[in-house]
Amino acid sequence: MEDVAQTARISRVLLYRNFDTKRHLYRAVLASVTDEFVAEFQHQDMADIRRHGGIVRVALGIARRHPDAFRLLWRHAAHEPAFAEFARNFRLVVAQYAEAMIAIDGRVTDPQMRRWCATTLAAHLLEGICAWLDDGDPAHDDEYTVLQVCGLFAMVDAWGEPHPPDWVPRPP
Repeated sequence: MEDVAQTARISRVLLYRNFDTKRHLYRAVLASVTDEFVAEFQHQDMADIRRHGGIVRVALGIARRHPDAFRLLWRHAAHEPAFAEFARNFRLVVAQYAEAMIAIDGRVTDPQMRRWCATTLAAHLLEGICAWLDDGDPAHDDEYTVLQVCGLFAMVDAWGEPHPPDWVPRPP
């Protein structure tokens, strides 16, 4: 908590006035980024967000505004017993949103496969954003967004294709 107070340039007393424990602070950080996700995506038209790559643009914007909180939520919270449920719920909500978007497309019709696809897309998107935060130049965020959108659509296209390439083993 001392390090947090120093980084925030506030006194420990002021920090403890707002957060009784490190656990409360951690939860508040997670809640702030998830609340922003919910607020952003509730006000977006799903067709528009698909058409214009908005899902990547909006998620990256949130991650850029709160990079440490975003990494904490996506990469670390699931491994902390006190916050694993919080992280699981976030992943579930993101996957449900992705599943609704895939359903609009209509290429993946089996419900179980659609759920798997949605979970995979959500993981690819959010881990991709973390990797971009780690290594990407913010000046190239637009290029990243285009590549990420193309990758997400390519995945859905591949899953919806009834004929895999010749080198892919076919199920019996």
